[in-house]
Amino acid sequence: MTELRVVVADDQTLVRTGFRMILNADGIDVVAEATNGAEAVDAVRRTRPDVVLMDVRMPELDGLEATRRILTGAPGEPRVIILTTFDLDQYVYAALNAGASGFLLKDVTPEHLVAAVRTVRAGDALLAPSITRRLVERFAQRDGDVAAVHRDLTALTPRELEVLGLLARGLSNAELAARLQLSEATVKTHVARILGKLGLRDRVQAVIVGYETGLVSVGGQGTAQT
Repeated sequence: MTELRVVVADDQTLVRTGFRMILNADGIDVVAEATNGAEAVDAVRRTRPDVVLMDVRMPELDGLEATRRILTGAPGEPRVIILTTFDLDQYVYAALNAGASGFLLKDVTPEHLVAAVRTVRAGDALLAPSITRRLVERFAQRDGDVAAVHRDLTALTPRELEVLGLLARGLSNAELAARLQLSEATVKTHVARILGKLGLRDRVQAVIVGYETGLVSVGGQGTAQT
């Protein structure tokens, strides 16, 4: 199995130590720890990890700005997972929009932590539907009906629009396949084409585009037709 390298950035010693122990126990190498965003950026540049576990609220440089710097200047562009508390941080949405591959609650179980790191390393994204819904609702309440991004969806076929609408609601590939009566391989092809046409990094950004363009409304259904 290919070695998986992780940087843990959090200003709480107990969080860093706990995550290191959990990951190491599963054969995942924590190559560096950081107590603030500036240290995180430096650690990523030095160690070139596959995944970064990034707290949002840290001294000196917060996790949001650190994420932006990492994803615009790091060789190999590591995947960033945002760490947050029970009450979702107001900056998490912006961090995802900056290119983070998902988010985890800090009280995540050891099994879910390991699975999350392996999931984003494989190129997928962390899209827990319940948390995604809360996040989008907060964003919508804060910014009203004004979308932050008006991305052109005309390059997508009707089927791709339908897939994007369902994907933005948090459906997995298996759920998409069942809903659309397609094979998972076909769904993966549609998702890959959507990401390519819209210049998106991963499924997280596809969710954001789905809501920002009005393709999907908060608490609503996908608007695309077949």
